[in-house]
Parts: sequence; structure tokens; C-alpha cells
Amino acid sequence: MKKIALLIVLAAMTLGATAQDCCSKAKNETKKDCCSKSNETKQCKTMKALVTYFSASGVTRNAANELAGIIGADLFEITPEKLYTDADLNWRDKKSRSTIEMNDKASRPAIKDGGKVKNLAQYDVVYVGFPIWWYTAPTIINTFLEANDFTGKTIVPFATSGGSSIDQACKDLKAAYPKYKFGDGKLLNRINKADIEKWAAAVK
Repeated sequence: MKKIALLIVLAAMTLGATAQDCCSKAKNETKKDCCSKSNETKQCKTMKALVTYFSASGVTRNAANELAGIIGADLFEITPEKLYTDADLNWRDKKSRSTIEMNDKASRPAIKDGGKVKNLAQYDVVYVGFPIWWYTAPTIINTFLEANDFTGKTIVPFATSGGSSIDQACKDLKAAYPKYKFGDGKLLNRINKADIEKWAAAVK
């Protein structure tokens, strides 16, 4: 009986140490409570994150780099096949490239290498960043979302903006892709580490 009791104690200690080790060493983890109880057994679960972004002027790129650094995520840049010039980005010009694209809901600007993310299956959470154009996401984001399969993942929008909120962009993306799960979007004009960690930890 003593031997059986000793074996049970040792087994319990081993399971506890394994779960603690997994949770303490997990990388690219966006949920703080990585250990969840299932069928009365503690199982270790981590959520691996990918930060993707489109940046025309570099502002969103900086935000994406800071975000990835804070939450320990991998990075993927959504690079247009044809880069945008200052003239392309002139929103006051009705004939500029960006104006024409944003006035055409069917517009799908081409992305380098087709916008495909290699090994997308390994990620549970995909942050998608962009500058706000005409109160919403640039149509190249539609190209990206349609080039990949995000089934079973959580898409979390983030954006940079000169004055607009991200609310309309989030509504438009959710309406355009109802089969996908979206987390709460966030403007990242200013990066606050504690705020970012709290936001990321709430992603499910």
C-alpha cells in the first residue's frame, strides 16, 4: 500500500511539473492562463500568435514591430506587389491610386508572393494591422484575408490613424468575412506595454 501511495504522489508531482514548465517556457503566447482544466486533468495550452501588417509609410510597421516584441509573436509583412508612392497616397487627389482603390469595393490590390502565409496552421491568433484609409481598412487587407484560410483562428485587427477610430474598419471586416472569428480591434497610435499585454491576454 505504501508503494502504491508513493507512486501516486510521484505521478502527481510529475504532471504538475510538466504543466508548470510548459506554461513558463511558452513563447508567442497571448493567453496568460495557458493551463486549462479539461476532464479533471490539467492540460497545458498555449496560443501562438502572428502579427501581420500592411504599412504604406512606415508608421504601421513600427507599431507592428513593437506589438510583436511585447507579446512575443512572429512577424509577416503584407507587401504590395507595386509599392505605393507619395502621389498614390494623396487622398485629396480623386485620381490617385489609393482614392481609386478605396472607391471600388471590389478592388483587390496584388500582394507580393500572393500574400500567402507559410505555416499558417501553426498559429492560433493572427493580428492584422493597417493604416486607416477612408475610415476603414485598405482594400489590400481584403486581398490578404482572401488569400489565406483563417478558419479556427482568431483575427485581431489593429491600426494606426491620423484621427479616425478603428470601429468602422472592424465592422466592415466582420461583415465581409462572417465565417471568421474576430477579436476586439485596437488603435496603436501610441504603444503602452501594460495596455498591450492586457489587450492581448483577453484574446480567446
